[in-house]
Amino acid sequence: MEVAIVFMFLFAVIFGIFYLFYSTRNKERLALIEKGVDAKIFMKGERKKSTLTGRIIVLNLSLLLMGIGIGVFIALLLTTYLQLEEGAVYPAMIFFMGGLGLFTGFNLTKKLDNE
Repeated sequence: MEVAIVFMFLFAVIFGIFYLFYSTRNKERLALIEKGVDAKIFMKGERKKSTLTGRIIVLNLSLLLMGIGIGVFIALLLTTYLQLEEGAVYPAMIFFMGGLGLFTGFNLTKKLDNE
């Protein structure tokens, strides 16, 4: 019973956030249209922004996954040839290379955003 109440409350909060967002956006647009502003301003840059966001997500996700893969590979090399303990090397290299991949993605995103 308590779980159902929690899920109903969570659903109500999420619904309320979306409702407020869309109703406020609609009111702002109606107010601008009433003042005589052209409705095309709502569509300007929307397509470019969505494709840029998709590219950024794909870029960062791919670099993160490549970093994790390279981290596992380097950890395997370190444990094989240097006889280091696996319990410490694998998580360290995975997090380090994953973070390096995200940092590279951040820099590439800044460069892509400036274009």
